[in-house]
Amino acid sequence: MSAADTPDLPRAAALLRDLLGDRSLTPADPGFAAAVTLWNGAVDRTPALIARCRDADEVAAVLRIARRCRVPLSVRAGGHDWAGRALRDGGLVLDLTGMREVTVDPDAATVTVAGGATAGDVVAALRPYDLAVATGVVRAVGMAGLTLAGGYGPLCGRHGLALDNLLAAEVVLADGRRVSADAEHEQELYWALRGGGGNFGVVTRLTYRAHRLPAALAGMVLFALDEAVDVLRGYRDLLADAPDELTVMAGFLPGPTGEPVVFVCPVWAGDDPEAGRRHVDRIRALGTPLVDQVAVLPYEEVLRMFDGGMADGNHYLLRTRWLPGLSDDAVAVLVDAARRVTSPYSAIALHHFHGAAARVAVDETAFGLRVDHSLVEVIAVWAPGDPPGPHGEWAEQVSAALAEHALPGGYPNLLAPTDTDRVRLAYGDNWARLRRAKHRYDPRQVFSAVPTLPAVTGGP
Repeated sequence: MSAADTPDLPRAAALLRDLLGDRSLTPADPGFAAAVTLWNGAVDRTPALIARCRDADEVAAVLRIARRCRVPLSVRAGGHDWAGRALRDGGLVLDLTGMREVTVDPDAATVTVAGGATAGDVVAALRPYDLAVATGVVRAVGMAGLTLAGGYGPLCGRHGLALDNLLAAEVVLADGRRVSADAEHEQELYWALRGGGGNFGVVTRLTYRAHRLPAALAGMVLFALDEAVDVLRGYRDLLADAPDELTVMAGFLPGPTGEPVVFVCPVWAGDDPEAGRRHVDRIRALGTPLVDQVAVLPYEEVLRMFDGGMADGNHYLLRTRWLPGLSDDAVAVLVDAARRVTSPYSAIALHHFHGAAARVAVDETAFGLRVDHSLVEVIAVWAPGDPPGPHGEWAEQVSAALAEHALPGGYPNLLAPTDTDRVRLAYGDNWARLRRAKHRYDPRQVFSAVPTLPAVTGGP
């Protein structure tokens, strides 16, 4: 690295202190350790500077300082990316966690959220209006990160991915310029943001289409592990017949004694709960339920079902595959994985992609897969202090065993930073266009969020 490329950290620290006061942190400051703590305790990185911004103007000013002082940066919004890409060793963290405002327009059925808002912030603000927006399944996840690369969730069949409901975004580009991207303005950026991840700028505000949903019929039905094959085969048949209103997760969760149990989690987002109950009865008949807790719930309560599963401070490693269906061979791999699990905290989740999400043309957004499929999330979890080896090896083995039954690529929000080949496959025919957008909006490659997306330098 030449002297001209060497970061000028002292100057950057001084400029940030002038701009932000005590919201600019260095490792010597008392609040620094808490500011670099993520939910995944396995992430161990030490940035040099943290800039806690309150609005887009401050974000723009911080980007200019980073550029002037040649300091590499990362962006922290929700901070829930399992790989910890919100933190960059020796770099500047542009921290949006204080930007969590949510504004609801009930007449227009839209909601506008700041860049650091979580799914929990949004669903709580919408609840008084009997409105909901497409989210993931965990309330603590940031809406921006979830949306920009996808957004599988309980309303997938009825209303599509989170990104399918993004109407507009305010983006601060690497040079500090602020732009608005929607169907009429910065159309190429709007296209790229819906699936291409946070690789084009800092998204400081997002506006979503909201949907009337006073309540949903939802809950958990659990079965013993020895019924897993029959339950998953029945689940496969259920998905084949599922209407848009019904989106159903399944998989394996830790049971009360530590042994995995099979879970099936239906969410009926239709207007007629009675129609939903017929599907729930079909789920109950898949085996002998150990737990049967399905009820009519506000959407905010639907998202609380998984609150206890992802405990802050534990160590996590994730692997993922896209399955075109649950063949008997794929079922056998999943059940064997559950039987061989190395930790009483680990889990496997199957996310249901169908309905409205599958009817979006593949070139309408950057998201690369628009056919019915199951997203497999292999979640290795272990307590701090435990050796990571066995748990990481379990996740890698499960992923490798599923590979021969899987579609190319994988969900960019869950792929590891080293999975560059699978990232390219994930975008399919959208890859070349996405790289051109990267070159247009971030030619210096300032942003390196998931997925890894190098700027184009020639060719596709």
